[in-house]
Amino acid sequence: MGAGMLHPGRVIERWGTMTLAAQLGNIGSEVGRAARARGLGNDERFARALDRALELFDLTLADDRWRGRRREIARAREIVCDFLVGDNEHGSSAESLDAYFLPFAVAARNGR
Repeated sequence: MGAGMLHPGRVIERWGTMTLAAQLGNIGSEVGRAARARGLGNDERFARALDRALELFDLTLADDRWRGRRREIARAREIVCDFLVGDNEHGSSAESLDAYFLPFAVAARNGR
């Protein structure tokens, strides 16, 4: 795929076959990794996980199947950025983000 992509081409190709729940569950995993790394002061790991999460958000937003859900997906991206690198104006926490993303991961695991 394009230069500068963090995920290999096969992951990006597979991304387009995943359900929205699976996509958001995977994004949530990267967000959780970023939050943990930030909490531990591991700047390198934090930056890598944040970059991966944002790339996956962008791939999800570009997926035409989710045209009607783009507003929600973009809002989730905004809140994640606000929490991880912004002023946290929304008052988010690692726990509140986990509470948002976890049901998607569970649904994906259960085949929904």
